[in-house]
Amino acid sequence: MKTLVVGAGGREHALAWKLAQSPRVQTIFVAPGNAGTDQLATNVPIPATKIKDLVSFARQEKIDLTVVGPEAPLAAGLVDAFTAQGLSVFGPTHKAAAIESSKVFSKNLMKKYKIPTASYAVFTDAGQATDYVRRQKMPLVLKADGLAAGKGVVIAQHEDEAVAAVNNILEGSLFGAAGNRLIVEEHLDGEEVTVLAVCDGKHILPLVSSQDHKRIYAGDRGPNTGGMGAYSPVPALTPDLFTRVEQEILKPAIYALAAEGFPFTGVLYAGVMLTAAGPKVLEYNARFGDPETQAVLPRLETDLVDLIEAAIRGELDQIQLAWNPNAALTVVLASAGYPGPYKTGYVIEGIDEAMQFADTHVFQAGTACVDGKTVTAGGRVLAVTGLGHNLKIARECAYTAAEKIKFQGCYLRPDIGWRALSSP
Repeated sequence: MKTLVVGAGGREHALAWKLAQSPRVQTIFVAPGNAGTDQLATNVPIPATKIKDLVSFARQEKIDLTVVGPEAPLAAGLVDAFTAQGLSVFGPTHKAAAIESSKVFSKNLMKKYKIPTASYAVFTDAGQATDYVRRQKMPLVLKADGLAAGKGVVIAQHEDEAVAAVNNILEGSLFGAAGNRLIVEEHLDGEEVTVLAVCDGKHILPLVSSQDHKRIYAGDRGPNTGGMGAYSPVPALTPDLFTRVEQEILKPAIYALAAEGFPFTGVLYAGVMLTAAGPKVLEYNARFGDPETQAVLPRLETDLVDLIEAAIRGELDQIQLAWNPNAALTVVLASAGYPGPYKTGYVIEGIDEAMQFADTHVFQAGTACVDGKTVTAGGRVLAVTGLGHNLKIARECAYTAAEKIKFQGCYLRPDIGWRALSSP
């Protein structure tokens, strides 16, 4: 079998790594890939959003299965284009992917189908949004409607912060066209968890829970990033709460999209806040999370190809997942300055040494190969995942290996997993 993974990040490295474990897979291409995927697959210099070029490549190489990593090509209709050419592809259509690409669409869908979420209002006018903000209780959450690489959210603790965010997003183009519409939400209190579910349009198959650390600094302070680390499982998501997420958040979303005429096949990401009133949706995404995937896939023992093909055939109800009982923890190594401006091109040392540790994996993201050396090429450079009998051991594995990796300006959060590890 020939497979193609679309994307260039740590999530795509993890997907290629997992596909390579399948005895059914002989060849893996990654477009465009990174220095890590180049070691286990063939990188193809086609950007993830160049859909016509990707279709041509898949037809030319007779690709048997394409797996889409990032949200942008899904929102741009990659799955529709591949399907129209008779190519097997895993991911939602353009219209189904709107559950992520438009937060307004997603919130309205939740309201219509009574899926628990924060109360909200939508604005295109900064003056009206400011008037609304001044009447609300703080803190507030302000979200750009469109795709913003995981950074389109501002949590305002005070009124002046909220007003500034309104002006920056709607008038200052902080998030570009993604911020042409603004959602102002009530702030939900509790612990946040992620549950990924493989979907076939009718059935869902939830994966194990994980928790992302979105803020740049320890203690969940500072601006949002694409994710500074993750761990799995999340003790706060008890079996009873997991069942509620499945029954009240995941299944209703799949039903809602099908009822609207947009059946969803792919991975539905539910970002959930465990509030005192029960689980509530923070956001839906239309694909594997990053860095959650780097913590979840190392625990998956089921053949990923079998799982994906069952979803494409609409036969997920015939699949039973097998999991490694160990915990996993992933820490992201980032470039200095991220999520703001940063420099690239610094030589990375110690990856091979880090990979020598047992129960440890290094997934590359913002990397490139230049003159035979691996160099930094992005904000989130790579992720180190450790596994262990419990979260504490997994954390020790990840951080011990991460210490071996060096590059100029390397930054990592020192406290991934802190909520679970500080719980009594």
